[in-house]
Amino acid sequence: MLKKLLFYTILYFFISSCTLDSVYESVSLEEVEAVGIDLPENNFENTLKGEELEIYKWISHVQLSNGLLTSTEDSNFVSLYDNSLAALAFISVGEYEKAEHIFDYFNDQIDLEFVLNGGGFFQFRDSAGNNGNTIWLGDNAWLLIALNNYYQKTGNNKYTPLAQLLENWIRSLQDEDGGLWGGFREDGTQIHKITEGIITAFNAVEGYDDFHKGILNYLKQERWNTNDKLLVAWPENETHYYAMDLHSLGYLIFKNFPEEVLIKAERYKNTQVASYNGKEITGYCFDEDKDVIWLEGTAQMALAFKEANLANEANGILQQLKNAQMNNSAQLNSLGLPYATNEGTSYGSSLLWENASSTPAISSSIWYLFNVLNFSPLDLGKQKNIPTEDMFWNF
Repeated sequence: MLKKLLFYTILYFFISSCTLDSVYESVSLEEVEAVGIDLPENNFENTLKGEELEIYKWISHVQLSNGLLTSTEDSNFVSLYDNSLAALAFISVGEYEKAEHIFDYFNDQIDLEFVLNGGGFFQFRDSAGNNGNTIWLGDNAWLLIALNNYYQKTGNNKYTPLAQLLENWIRSLQDEDGGLWGGFREDGTQIHKITEGIITAFNAVEGYDDFHKGILNYLKQERWNTNDKLLVAWPENETHYYAMDLHSLGYLIFKNFPEEVLIKAERYKNTQVASYNGKEITGYCFDEDKDVIWLEGTAQMALAFKEANLANEANGILQQLKNAQMNNSAQLNSLGLPYATNEGTSYGSSLLWENASSTPAISSSIWYLFNVLNFSPLDLGKQKNIPTEDMFWNF
C-alpha cells in the first residue's frame, strides 16, 4: 500500500505539471469559449418536452451544493456510478457547468481520497462526502467515461489529469491473464474479477492496445459461453451464471456484437404489478429468477435495441417505462422512475433496499433520458480499431 501511495503521489504531481501532448493544460470553460471553440448549445428545454423535461428537472433538483447528487430524493446516499451518469446526462444536453460541479468535487478529492487509498474513488459515501467505502472498478470506469465524453464535447482540458489518473489506476488492475481485479474492499482486500466492470473499463480506456487485447483474451477464455454465445457473469454459479446487463452493455460496448444477444435477453423478461401505481409493467429482471422489473436495466435494453435498429422492440420497452414513471417528489412538476417496480432481489439473492420501488432513482431516470435523447454514453469508447481476429464474439 505504501508503494502505491508513493506511486500515485508522484504520478499526480507529474500529470498536473506535464506538458506532453497527451496531457493538456487546465483551462476553464470560459477560456475554451474565448478561443473560439464552438460548444453545443445548452438545449435541454428545446430538446426535452413534457414528461421528459419533468424528469430532467427532478435530476437537476437533487444536485447538492457540493456538486454531488443523492441516488434518490431526501436520502443521504451518494453513488459514484449515479454521479457519473448524472454528469453524462448534463453533458448530453449541454449543461456543462452542472457536470463540472460533479467533476470538481472528485478533483478536490485526489489527494485526500484517490492518492491516500492507492488509487480509485469510493463507490459510496454520504451526501456530505463522508464515510466512503469500497473502491469499485466499474464505478471508477464510469467516471472516466463521463470525463472522456466531456472532453469530446467541449474540448476543455481541465480534467485531463484526473482522467489520466483514473486510466492509469484502471490499467494497474490488470492481471497476467488479461482480466481486471474488481477493486478493493474497506479492509484493503482485492475484489474478484467482475465481468460487468471489466467490459466497462474496456470502454472507458480509449484506443486499442495490449491492455484491451488482454481483456478480450480473458473474456474469450474465461467469460464467454461458446455454445450460447453469451458473456458469463458468474462462472461458478449455475443459477446466476448469466446476468441481464451483460446483454445490453455488451451490445453497447463491443463493435459488431451479435444482435442475438438482445433477443436472448427474453430469459429475464417478466411482468409485475408496480407497487406504487398498480400498473402492470413488462420488462427485465437482473437475473433469471424473474421476481422484479429492474427499470434501470430495462432502459439499458431499450437503448441497445435502438442501437441495433430494432425500433419495435425499443419502442415497446419505452412505452412500458412511461407507464412506470412516478411523481413522488417535493419538486413541483417533476417525475422520475424508481429503481424497480416492486420488492424483490437484485442480481443473486440479495434483497433490494427498502425504498427501491417507492421513490424516483437517478440511474433509472437517466437511462430513460438517454433513450429520449438518442444518446449512448458508451459510443465514444466503442470507437476502437479492434482487429477482426480479436472479435471472439464473431466466431
